[in-house]
Amino acid sequence: MKKSLLILLAVVAVLVIWGVTSYNGLVSMSENVNNQWANVETQYQRRSDLIPNLVNTVKGYATHERETLEQVIAARSRATQITIDPDNLTPEALAQYQQAQAGVTSALGRLLAVAESYPDLKANQNFLELQAQLEGTENRINVARTNFNNAAREYNTAIRRFPKNIFAGMFGFRPRAYFEAQEGADQAPQVQF
Repeated sequence: MKKSLLILLAVVAVLVIWGVTSYNGLVSMSENVNNQWANVETQYQRRSDLIPNLVNTVKGYATHERETLEQVIAARSRATQITIDPDNLTPEALAQYQQAQAGVTSALGRLLAVAESYPDLKANQNFLELQAQLEGTENRINVARTNFNNAAREYNTAIRRFPKNIFAGMFGFRPRAYFEAQEGADQAPQVQF
């Protein structure tokens, strides 16, 4: 009787240890997704912080391009108003966030196209530096989004695999949404001069 009780206690202890390590692993993965999301937001914030400087630099050269400048400012304002709780990264919330950021990207593209019309502006050191920082930030955004998607994939895979899916369901671990390409991104843009 004592031997079977010891075996039963050993099996229960192994199951408890396995359960605790599984749960803690899922928590760590969830926190990694949250961290990667924070990195994405940081890079978008960096871009938002650069925009006023870029707009002011262009404004001095292109005073009659007010509509384009106002579109950039409005897009930035809309994008900074949308926040997402990392624990509630639903596909809908992420799509709304991406749409606002796409508006900023589009407005910045128009702003940089306006800048092409002003040779003095293109030669301005402040403008060149801001443009280089903006390009670097766009690259950082891409890297941060890729890292986020990788962390979300790892987490989503873990919570769907047996037997961790049992713990995930019991403790409320839900799948995280991914950043996806904007509609029409598979088509090459048309450049017209």
